[in-house]
Amino acid sequence: MKRLLSAACLMLLASSLSAAAAEGTGKVAFLGLVFLDTSTEGDYNGIREDEAQRLELLEEEVRKRFLAEGYDLLDLGPIAEELENTVNPADCYGCDFRMAEKLGAEYVLVGVVQKVSNLILSMNLVMKDVETKDVTHARSVDIRSNTDDSWLRGMRYIMKTAFFKE
Repeated sequence: MKRLLSAACLMLLASSLSAAAAEGTGKVAFLGLVFLDTSTEGDYNGIREDEAQRLELLEEEVRKRFLAEGYDLLDLGPIAEELENTVNPADCYGCDFRMAEKLGAEYVLVGVVQKVSNLILSMNLVMKDVETKDVTHARSVDIRSNTDDSWLRGMRYIMKTAFFKE
């Protein structure tokens, strides 16, 4: 009976945390998006300016949507140097949580756009509860075409289907 009661309490707590995240409340440390070029093109030609601009475009899209949904996106100034020295905040052995804690965030938000080829890209966005270290929202999507429109369509799909139900 105690196990059943404990499990019920944990489920209630988890649903209340997810409900708070779904309602658009809370302080979020959005650590940005990382571009990983695993195609051979990047090895030969380096970073393409249009892809760097697209990454900025996506970051702005994410910021606008989270602000519109009522989240408080925290100023990253206090962790700017640490963030700049982090290759990938989405894969850094907990540095994302440590940076978010320094900011007093309730949630940390990170994402990756991976270029497999000039035709195939994969993107993901993950939001985690800083206190519990649990993932509250996450989605990954593969896109075809390396254009502003395809990148925006992919990120909007992620936010629409996993973060903000429309």
